[in-house]
Amino acid sequence: MTQEPGSPGGDRPRGGAVHHRGPIELRGAQIGSGTTDQRLLDSRGSSAWVHTDPWRVLRIQSEFVEGFGLLAELSAAVAVFGSARTSPDSPEYAAARELGAKLAQAGYAVITGGGPGIMEAANRGASEAGGTSVGLGIELPFEQRLNDWVDVGINFRYFFARKTMFVKYAQAFVIMPGGFGTLDEMFEALTLVQTRKVTRFPVILYGTDYWAGLVDWLRSAVLAGGKINELDLDLVHVTDDVDEVVARIVESMRQTKDGQ
Repeated sequence: MTQEPGSPGGDRPRGGAVHHRGPIELRGAQIGSGTTDQRLLDSRGSSAWVHTDPWRVLRIQSEFVEGFGLLAELSAAVAVFGSARTSPDSPEYAAARELGAKLAQAGYAVITGGGPGIMEAANRGASEAGGTSVGLGIELPFEQRLNDWVDVGINFRYFFARKTMFVKYAQAFVIMPGGFGTLDEMFEALTLVQTRKVTRFPVILYGTDYWAGLVDWLRSAVLAGGKINELDLDLVHVTDDVDEVVARIVESMRQTKDGQ
């Protein structure tokens, strides 16, 4: 409906044509030619529209739909994070492979970012032990495919959609030595637990020598400066023992079930 000159709700006349495109209302020079159906069926013209923000919303939606659909029937799972640069002959790779196997033997699916290094090792251990090995990959400027030990995999365009899958379908996070991506995932998990956006679950850092400096800084600078409290530090457990990692996760799941 057009607004008549001088009518309540506006100081200037709004006469003239009005075009409705679904819930959108257009006037004046904003009115284009044709209809939505016509534009859908017309294959001519520029393809730039596939890079517009409204189209990106549909791509984002599709990533959530695909992710939820793929992982909805996943059993209890543990997310393992760590560096893609870890070499297969390193002790950290061996530890991640052992961890993947023992988690699978304990009945957990293992979810990683699907890449090489620590991710490959955890997926490999889970797959070799007969467990469910999941890889959630990400589109990067440089070529990176899902590693060969991923049995159930999906590639994402958007980090935030991928992160949602980790948080939604993992009952614990194990953080192996890694770089910026690993740190991002670790602090994301800690923030969600601290702010009670998710049900509390274990966040375990593997490698006391590697993480000692960070933990000391959290205590001496962040805690001392009043930016977190003592209970926040209790959200993090650091160990060098794969069996302890698995035992803490199993115990946490048992306590969660008993509390329901």
